Amino acid sequence: MTSESLLDGLRVLDLAGEPAQMAARILGDLGADVTRVACGGSGRAVDRVAWDAGKRLVTIAPDDDALHELLANADVVIDTPGWPGTLDLDPARAPAAVWVSVTPFGRRGPRASWRASDLGVMASTGNMYSTGDPDRPPVRCTEPTAYAHTGPEAAFAALTGVASGGPQRVDVSMQEVVLVASMGAAGRFARTGFRGRRSGSAVGRTREIWPCADGFVSFGLRGGKARVPNLQLITRLLEDAGLGDPALSARDWAAYNHNTVTDDELRAIEAPIARYFATRTMAELYEIACDTNLMLAPANSPRELYASRQLAARGFFGPYGDVARFPLSFLQVRGAAPARPRPRPDASAHPPSFLSRPTTATVVERDKNEGGAWTGTRILEFGSGAAGPIATRYFAEHGATVIKVESKTRPDFLRTYALSPKNPHGLEGGDMFDALNVGKLGITLNMKHPRAVEIAKRLAFEWSDAVTENFAPKAMRGFGMDYDTLAAARPDLVMLSACLQGQTGPHRDYPGFGGQGAALSGFNILTGWPDRDPLGPYGTITDSLAPRFAAAALAAALLYRRRTGLGVYLDLSQVECAAWSLSPWLLDYETNGRVTIRNGNANERAPVHGVFPCAGDDRWVAIVAWDTDEAGRLAKVAGDDLEAWTRVRDAAEVAQVLQAAGIEAVPVADFGDVHSDEQLADREHFVRLTHPFMGEGAYEHNGFRLSDAPSGYTRTSPTLGQDNAAVLGGILGLSDAEQEQLADEGALD
Repeated sequence: MTSESLLDGLRVLDLAGEPAQMAARILGDLGADVTRVACGGSGRAVDRVAWDAGKRLVTIAPDDDALHELLANADVVIDTPGWPGTLDLDPARAPAAVWVSVTPFGRRGPRASWRASDLGVMASTGNMYSTGDPDRPPVRCTEPTAYAHTGPEAAFAALTGVASGGPQRVDVSMQEVVLVASMGAAGRFARTGFRGRRSGSAVGRTREIWPCADGFVSFGLRGGKARVPNLQLITRLLEDAGLGDPALSARDWAAYNHNTVTDDELRAIEAPIARYFATRTMAELYEIACDTNLMLAPANSPRELYASRQLAARGFFGPYGDVARFPLSFLQVRGAAPARPRPRPDASAHPPSFLSRPTTATVVERDKNEGGAWTGTRILEFGSGAAGPIATRYFAEHGATVIKVESKTRPDFLRTYALSPKNPHGLEGGDMFDALNVGKLGITLNMKHPRAVEIAKRLAFEWSDAVTENFAPKAMRGFGMDYDTLAAARPDLVMLSACLQGQTGPHRDYPGFGGQGAALSGFNILTGWPDRDPLGPYGTITDSLAPRFAAAALAAALLYRRRTGLGVYLDLSQVECAAWSLSPWLLDYETNGRVTIRNGNANERAPVHGVFPCAGDDRWVAIVAWDTDEAGRLAKVAGDDLEAWTRVRDAAEVAQVLQAAGIEAVPVADFGDVHSDEQLADREHFVRLTHPFMGEGAYEHNGFRLSDAPSGYTRTSPTLGQDNAAVLGGILGLSDAEQEQLADEGALD
C-alpha cells in the first residue's frame, strides 16, 4: 500500500505569476493537488518547466463556470495581484479558502500600488545595498533571489492559514520576506547604527571567496570556538604543502578574534592561504575538504552540481517528463510519501478535500483573533546558528511554544560570535542570536550528562509535537535522540533534521556554514560582476533560504500528524534547498547546454535593468523597463542619458516620477533607510521589545499577515537558562530540590 503524502487532499489553485510560481510547486511536491490556471506572465520557458512540474494545467477565462468550480472547491488559492498577464480575482469567489496574495510591498500602505520585480524588491531591503564591491553599484544575484525566498515563505504562509482552521486572506509582502533574509541586520540598526556596506568577496573584515586554479572556493577566516579546528587544520595543510608561515603556525587560534586583529595581521594570514589555493583546482580542494573536514567549498556551476556524488546519492536529480536529470526535491521524507513532483494526467481526478477529513490528533482550539495560527503547537529545538532556529521562529511568531535547548558550556555559536571588546554583555550580547530566536523559551542542558539527556527525552516524549535539530548527522544519534529512538516511544512525533548536506550520502559529515552552502549550491557563482570575483549574496543565503523550506515542510508534517495521528521524519539538506530554488538555472544547462554565471544587474529579457547613481553619498535607484514600449516611456521622462538624469536627483524623487509613469523604479535602501520606510511602518514590520541586557531592540515580522489570526512576539530571545525553572518545574513537574540537584550535578551547565 502506498503511503499517504503529507498534504494529501489539499486542493491548491495556482493563479500566480512569476514571483510566486514556486510556492504551489512546493505544496504540490508535499502532496497537495495543484491546478494551475495558465494565463501568461509566467517568465522564461525554463521557469515554466521547473515550477509547473506536478501541476494540472488548465486554460480558463475569468468568467468560465469551470473556474467558478475550482474556486469553490479550493482549500488554498495563490495569486499575484497586479502582475502582468495574470488574473486579478476577488477572494470572495473562494469564501472557504486560504487566499494567499503575493505582491512586492504588501496589499496596504503607501507603496501598495508600486511595481517591482526581483531587482526592485531586492533594492528595497538593504540586502542588495550590502552586496557587491564598494567601488561599484549594489548588485543582485543573476537568478531572482527575491522569488527564491518568496516561494517557500508563501507556501508556509498558506499552510499557516490552513493550520488556523478557517478561511484567511494572507497578505505576503516580498519586501518583508527579503528584509528578514539579512539575518536580523535591519533590526540591529536600532542598536548598532550599522547601515550596511559592500565588502566584495569578504564577509565583514575577512575574505570569504578565493581564486583557485580553475575557479573559486569559499573559505572563511572568522574566529569563534566552532571554527578553531578549521583554522588549525588549514595551518597544518599549508605546512604539509611547504607553505607554512608564522602568521598561521605561531598563532593561538583558540584566542583568535577576527574582530580585534589588525588589518596587517589579516593580510599576513591571508597571503599564504591564497598561494595554497591558487595552485589547486576546485575539485582537488573539495576532495581535501571532504577527506579532512576542512570547511571549504567550491563555487559550483551546473556542471559541478550535476556531477555531484552527494546529490546523486540522495536522488536529487531524476527523470521527469522529457528531462532526464530533473531537480526532483528539496526534502527527504520517512513515514509518508516522498516529496517530489508527481504527474497529474487526469483533470477530473480530485482527491477528497484535505480540510473535510476527520482529525485524529488532539488540536488546541483557537478563538478567532485571540491566538496565533499555530497556538497549541509545541516544538523542542536543538541546534545553533541560523538554519534551524529561523525555521522555528516562524512558528513562534504565529503562536507556537518553542523551547530552545542550549548549553552553558557550549552555547549557540552566534552568542560566542558576538564576543568582542565592544560587547559589554558577553554571551548575552549577541544581536544576531537575539534576532533569530525572538519569542522562544530557553533552557540549558549539558547533553554530555546522562541526567540532561533524560530531561531532553522527557520533553520529547511527554510534551513535544515536534523535535527539530540542525547539528551534524552524528550528534543526535550520539545523544540517543535520533528519530528511530524517539519514534519507538512516540510514533506520532514529528522530527526535522536540517544540516548542511543531509543525513545520508558520502558527504553527509562534511562540516560547513552558510558561506559554504552558498558556494556549493551555486549562489556564489551567480552573484557579482563578470570581470570580478564572485561574492555574496549578503547574509550567506542558505542560512536564510533553507529555513523557509524547513518551516514549510515542518508545517506540512504537523498538519499530517493532525490528520493521521502519525509521526514523520524530515531530512532536509540546506544545499539541496538552495540548489532546488535554482532549478530553472540547472534546467537551462541540462536542456540547452548553457552555463549562466554572474552578470551584474543585467537581464537579457529587459532593455533596461540596472542600478543607477543618485544625488548623495552612495545613493542609488533600481530601474527596469521590460520592453521597448516601457523603454520609450522611460526615455521621454529621463532623456537619452538615464544615468546623467538620475545622478542629480534624489532616489526617492526618481522612483516617484517613474512609478507614476508606469516604470518600475525603487530606491536602493540601506539598513538605516528601512527604519524610516513608510511602507514598513504602515505594516508594523518592526516590533519593539526590551532585552534584559541589550535594552530596546527592533524585532522583525516575517513577510506575511493573516486576516483572522494575530502574529508577533511578546518577548525577546531567551537569556541562557532563562526558562529552566518554568520548563523543568512548570512542564515536567520537578521540585525546586530536584532542579537544584540537577544543577549541582552539572546537568544544567
